[in-house]
Amino acid sequence: MTSSLPSPVASPRTVHALLPQVLAQCESEQKAAVARLIALLRIPSVSTDPAFDGEVRRAAEWLAADLKSMGFSAEVCKTIGHPIVVAHHPGIGSAAKTAPRVLFYGHYDVQPADPLELWTSPPFEPVLVEGKEGTRVVARGAVDDKGQVMSFLEALRAWHAIAGGPPVPVTLMLEGEEESGSRSLEPFMHEAKDQLAGDICIVSDTGMWDANTPAITTRLRGLVYIECTIHGPMRDLHSGMYGGAVPNPIQVLADIISSFHDQDRRITVAGFYEGVDELSAQTKAQWESLGFSDAEFLGDIGLPSGFGERDRSSLERTWSRPTLEVNGIFGGYIGKGAKTVIGAHATAKISCRLVGRQDPERITAALKAHINARLPAGCRAEFELHGANPALSVRESSPCLTAANNALEMVYGCKPLLIGTGGSIPAVGSIKQILGMDSLLIGFGLDDDCVHSPNEKFELRCFYGGTKSHAALLGELSQLSRT
Repeated sequence: MTSSLPSPVASPRTVHALLPQVLAQCESEQKAAVARLIALLRIPSVSTDPAFDGEVRRAAEWLAADLKSMGFSAEVCKTIGHPIVVAHHPGIGSAAKTAPRVLFYGHYDVQPADPLELWTSPPFEPVLVEGKEGTRVVARGAVDDKGQVMSFLEALRAWHAIAGGPPVPVTLMLEGEEESGSRSLEPFMHEAKDQLAGDICIVSDTGMWDANTPAITTRLRGLVYIECTIHGPMRDLHSGMYGGAVPNPIQVLADIISSFHDQDRRITVAGFYEGVDELSAQTKAQWESLGFSDAEFLGDIGLPSGFGERDRSSLERTWSRPTLEVNGIFGGYIGKGAKTVIGAHATAKISCRLVGRQDPERITAALKAHINARLPAGCRAEFELHGANPALSVRESSPCLTAANNALEMVYGCKPLLIGTGGSIPAVGSIKQILGMDSLLIGFGLDDDCVHSPNEKFELRCFYGGTKSHAALLGELSQLSRT
């Protein structure tokens, strides 16, 4: 049942006093919320396959209609690719006039479901099954990212039911190409910069520490991804006639790759560590207290011990240290049997995960210079850049981070962990660069959710906890003044 709405001059304190009712509304709507999530999961919005273009648009239209039902102005915006849903609400009461402006970012597209034969149920026919954490929904997109998007939509729905709208100004930007490269996102943000303006971005596309312990990802590694092709002779050569007398691009590339690290596994590219800071004593102590098991982490992938920068733990290596990895290498003859040739060229796909204040442009330039400096006469390098995004690091003194801490503790009864993640979310870097906004990464997935794999799932207890957490966060943010 909807309560009486606060007056237009409701103070931040008055609005915040409604929070217990909003959280109760979240609980009373759980069954209906799951039904809405299932309806969205039924739409096969696979962005990378043109055969599903109509379904991608249908998902966007479904979300826009849902947001309009909550009092938002919502539009399915045309882009150079799949549409982006943008919605706005000015917030209610006087609190919204001074509170931080919130941008929610998420994506409604999903990965292809292949291989279909490994699914225990059809990927776009969601099912509820029992697991170790209770009931879960199994479907493509369950946790990445439809379930997490719906967690903040359900929070907004609860505020609409109790108060007539959110207690802070809210904009949503939901894209349809995250799983296929986000080629439309940056051009769109440049065009729509004014209407996307805000003070803090909230992203739910990450995870919890475990089902009982919430987490805020305060460190997200950035990414530079470059493809390098070494060109040598103008054509493939007979290795008997030319071997030992000409540069072999495959061997040249191998030598360059071997030069990327020293014996302590530190990266040798000049200037690579500029902007990389050591952990604070507080953060290091918290991470050491987590009880993280290297043996369990590595045993799951069949490795007996770790590998990487000397004297660093696995958590440090994956959460707070930069990397340079070769993700693919090919050249010459790679078919069955033997063919004795010196290939005309060889290619490596190289990714660098960035941390702290590392500059993607400087890293790109330094990597190219490192490679070019090691080319023998007669060889040249050709580069193709596939992405360059900075890292995210949230200040521990941020008022918005404090608000998120308070909200999650209210819902879960324990303080959230401040964690890092080894992956990258390019949109977060773009939001910082183009919109000038920091992001809070508050996710509710678990490590065993089978993201991008068959039988992807989302625990309903995580869905419910995410909904209440976002509702509480909006309430906490309403107590802050816009900077």
